[in-house]
Amino acid sequence: MSFSIGLVGAGQFAGQFAKLFKLHPGVSKVLVTDFEQKRAEDLTARAGLDGTVKDFEALLASDVEAVAIFTQRWTHGPLVVQALRAGKHVYSAVPMAISEEEIADIIATVKETGLTYMMGETSYYNPATVYARHKLSTGEFGRVFYSEGDYVHDMDLGFYAAYKYSGGEDWKKTASYPPMLYPTHAIGGVLGALPSHAVSVSCIGVKDERGDGVFDKDVSMFGNDFSNATAMFELSDGGVMRTNEMRRVGYPSHLRESRFRYFGTEASFEQLAHISVWQDKEKVHDVSEELETSATMSADDPALAHVAPELRDAFISGHAPVHDVKRLPKELNGAPNGHEGSHHFLVDDFVTAVNERSLPPVNAWVAARFTLPGIVAHQSANRGGERLDVPDFGDAPDGQ
Repeated sequence: MSFSIGLVGAGQFAGQFAKLFKLHPGVSKVLVTDFEQKRAEDLTARAGLDGTVKDFEALLASDVEAVAIFTQRWTHGPLVVQALRAGKHVYSAVPMAISEEEIADIIATVKETGLTYMMGETSYYNPATVYARHKLSTGEFGRVFYSEGDYVHDMDLGFYAAYKYSGGEDWKKTASYPPMLYPTHAIGGVLGALPSHAVSVSCIGVKDERGDGVFDKDVSMFGNDFSNATAMFELSDGGVMRTNEMRRVGYPSHLRESRFRYFGTEASFEQLAHISVWQDKEKVHDVSEELETSATMSADDPALAHVAPELRDAFISGHAPVHDVKRLPKELNGAPNGHEGSHHFLVDDFVTAVNERSLPPVNAWVAARFTLPGIVAHQSANRGGERLDVPDFGDAPDGQ
């Protein structure tokens, strides 16, 4: 079986996924649309796609069976719902949405239509998350009572360039996007391993001090001046999860932008930029090689501008030894990858879910659990760290 797909957005992040969708044997045709027609035309030529479409509405009126949304991060919710109601399966870049209401609308529409929705969260496939899932399944952790997920991506390492590329003359209005509204690269790596979800949160935001008009409430379309934020979540199993979202940080995010720690009653796991260790009550075991992958970045990531040209290929290909590459179609072998080897799995899981009418791993209900805690955390930060309840939409119903 195969299906046709239309990409919405032809910017820096869409390009690599266009190539992977085009290569996948479960996809018959790939079209693309963008506000800037030339970007769509350039991507079509560069990736060997099957053509361009005038705009989003024309794409929804076409005969494509699915859409992949790669627009700016605060626009996803309404576009997803519009696409589902037009009868299209939907792959969406993160985050799922930026409000509880938008998330509720997506879930209700998925239930109503029965169509496939998947959020493209890379950290679900992060080698650390894959490793932790396995250790949990074997019981080696004991009870995991505390976990951490950090997304440490400094604005200077690519984000200034990305916001200028997508935001035009008013880019500073959008570059102030609140860190906790982009929480899934941190939360997804914890909850992608633990069978739990957040039930409450207290969050502290750190106000920016650079004074360049970014993270300035008088400029920000989000009224945001936090460039860093730390949240402490209570989980449904009685455990604790801490999340850091950092945009002003002295850290080499091109080496590893998402980092995780899991502490159990019998063993623990900790990760730094180059080192990953498994620890029991007697020894520390260096497991870095099991989790090592050169595919730390997307080929189109503007942070690659800070990497020497002769080294760039080393950051955009490969998998980690813990990845089950045998499950991937051979057509993806050697294709560009990114975010620690996750991109191939993201594409394959969505294509498989659509063709087999099965539930993808990061379905609407899982995506809500990866996204909504950050939304509530930002509310908590704006209220001086007040502890707030995190609503939950439950597990995916049988048959979805």
